[in-house]
Amino acid sequence: MTGTWFSRAGRAVCAAAVAAGAFTTAFAQGSEQANAPRYSFPDHADSQAAGSSAPDSADKPTLMTKEQAKELFRSVDEIMGFASQDTGLPGVPHVKRRLVSRGEVNQYLIKNFNEDESAKRLQRSEIVLKKFGLLAQDFDLRPFLLSLLTEQIAGYYDDRTKTVNLLNWIEPDEQKPVMAHELTHALQDQRVGLEKWSNTDYHGVSKNVTEDNDRIAVDELETARQAVTEGQAMLVFIDWSLKDTGKTLAQSPDAWDRMKDNVADTSSSPVMARAPLLLQRSLEFPYLDGLTFEHTLSTQGGGWLQGGKKLAFAGVLDHPPNSSFEVMHPDAYLAHVPVPVLRMPDVHGLLDAEYEPYDVGVMGELDVQIMASLFGGPEIAKALSPEWDGGVYYAAQRRAATAAEKASTGSLGVFYLSRWKNAEATTGFARIYEAELGRKYEKLQERTVDEADSREKVFTSSEGDVLISRSGDTLFISEGFPLAMARRLRESATSAQSSGPVKMAEEHELTLGLADGLESFGIMKAALPLLR
Repeated sequence: MTGTWFSRAGRAVCAAAVAAGAFTTAFAQGSEQANAPRYSFPDHADSQAAGSSAPDSADKPTLMTKEQAKELFRSVDEIMGFASQDTGLPGVPHVKRRLVSRGEVNQYLIKNFNEDESAKRLQRSEIVLKKFGLLAQDFDLRPFLLSLLTEQIAGYYDDRTKTVNLLNWIEPDEQKPVMAHELTHALQDQRVGLEKWSNTDYHGVSKNVTEDNDRIAVDELETARQAVTEGQAMLVFIDWSLKDTGKTLAQSPDAWDRMKDNVADTSSSPVMARAPLLLQRSLEFPYLDGLTFEHTLSTQGGGWLQGGKKLAFAGVLDHPPNSSFEVMHPDAYLAHVPVPVLRMPDVHGLLDAEYEPYDVGVMGELDVQIMASLFGGPEIAKALSPEWDGGVYYAAQRRAATAAEKASTGSLGVFYLSRWKNAEATTGFARIYEAELGRKYEKLQERTVDEADSREKVFTSSEGDVLISRSGDTLFISEGFPLAMARRLRESATSAQSSGPVKMAEEHELTLGLADGLESFGIMKAALPLLR
């Protein structure tokens, strides 16, 4: 739900730079798509070096000299050789390289943010996130994301033009680890064709039950594949930083332990430090969880497959995970454990006369982790999220709502069906969700007279009726739909599960959508705190 949505908003910014800062410190203690003009070194490097660019910002950063630019560009082939050896993937004979200014980067970010289809979906989905309580009602997502991306970018590989883009205001030695990350994307691109391999999103609003379940079946595949590409690139990034020790991360358990202790450090990222938990966790997912996934694979059975392929690189590119569940549980991926995915019922006959379809997708384990942490605290989240066993949500907008009303959560009706591994977890999540209602809605009042039995909770809120209904390991929540309609939706949703689950491969998480978009904007500084 949230993660996929966030990553789509910034597919052009690769977040490795964020991770790099943390990794670098940890080691010291112990021992992608661009539309601006491109060119290759040496033809245009000099024109982008110091003294040739207009001031990029009010603080007038020191620009790279011509000699530094040449040194940086010369190092590309050396770093490519290292990345090829580290991954076991054949090297790319020549990668175009380009030096860009801060002004060019800012223009590129705005242009991609305005034009990218994922960003458009992000903006549309903002009120769904607010309806579920994942963002505050007064939070303005678009300017915050632009500010975040501007702060975070540290370099990016363009898989359309096969160009690595480097920044003319950062010292060459600081960019070399970032280059190791970005050149890993070039290796991946040569093997699978990243633009097509990564672009599995379902565009538009689904209009019938077949399209609803088609969307549920494909939406999270993009997120899982992003975790693979960024996790692999982070692994190479770290191995490059460790090269002087003669060891890789897989051979350095102490370094791995130090990095895990630094994952919450946002001190180098003022904008990230102010970000809602939803955005922080969604942005971290492809880099931190992706890295953990890849690290696990790299240490399994020596990390090699038949035919000389490395499991964590060629092996997983050829057979990628299909869900965030597998990324969060690499042992489940290795064991081919089925991914819990629920089926969306046919709700169009019930709703379409009064509501127009707005959004549909999976409410996955990461969503549960974020929600439980927001609503109940990290300890409750740690206990509850592993008990998740599948979830789907549906959002519809009142046709009679005015244009102004359609910009608010009050125009939406949403329902959320989830399944849990035991009744205790069902009750636990229901309780923390119920406790949050009073913070989401004004004038919330429970209507015990309308509750059919002890398993139901019915409320009147400032945005309509709310129903929370438990039955064994199943939880149904409806907000904004009239009570009678909510009960009909519940019966339809629970009955649909008897027809079998959706094919496991490709679900969409509301939270993970956030991460899908940011990935295209290159390597970002927030991923780097692991190195501290």
